[in-house]
Amino acid sequence: MTTTPLAGKIALVPGAARPVGRAIARRFARAGATLVLPVHDWPESIAELEEELRGDGHLYSLHHVDLRNREEVARFAAIIDEGQGRIDYLINNIERGGMPVVHGSYDQPHNQGQWELEIATTMTAKWLLYHHFFPLMRGGGGAVVNLSSIAAIVGRSGPAAPLFSDGYSAANRAVGVFTETWAREAAPTVRVNELMLGLVRTRHGEETRGWGALDERSREAIKGAIPLGRTGRPEEVADAVFFLAVEATYLTGATLRMDGGLTAGGGPVPPLPPGILH
Repeated sequence: MTTTPLAGKIALVPGAARPVGRAIARRFARAGATLVLPVHDWPESIAELEEELRGDGHLYSLHHVDLRNREEVARFAAIIDEGQGRIDYLINNIERGGMPVVHGSYDQPHNQGQWELEIATTMTAKWLLYHHFFPLMRGGGGAVVNLSSIAAIVGRSGPAAPLFSDGYSAANRAVGVFTETWAREAAPTVRVNELMLGLVRTRHGEETRGWGALDERSREAIKGAIPLGRTGRPEEVADAVFFLAVEATYLTGATLRMDGGLTAGGGPVPPLPPGILH
């Protein structure tokens, strides 16, 4: 029996053309939510997304909008305000980060504008979405979930250093400030929490250019630093987002780290020594 606890609810999910965002959108759609999906690039992925949603009979609308552009986001919000009149969930899944193992130094000619792209997509776009759509969360009882990365903690250090650029890391550190500030601002009617991701398949893990560019020794070193011994799956991310948005009704201003334990340290815990007291 299919349950639809979110029937009549509206979820704004950017990034749904890519695997993690697609899994999140799918999770909310299956719970009965109507999806509002801003899309921009990845035309083939957008076509696949629409084919899946239409085939499964989900309620959705696609909107072509550059979320880094203030005017476009403002127009987008006005369209949703006029059409739907509100949103209930804002899933702030929008980012772009160059991997050092792929892009190399910002000084290289092919990286002109890369720093600005990472900041604008990972940080500014999240702020623009919240700024223009929080006023549309009129019904109360909804939630904002900011997706971020453990790059905010580790930056270019440790085994995963080849995967996290400086601009991307700095932008993700800023997301934590947003989460805590917005949680205070939105309370008590709207909750705001953050899901900080480690390495996920299709997002810094397997099936990305960066992971493929690493040699086998580097990949094994990364997995060896993760206590659970593997990367995450998009479906696991979607479940965690759904928990924060829908089920964690007494949680706000919090950051949930979902990294398989990587930032907790991957070294083994030694047995207790005998001590020197007798």
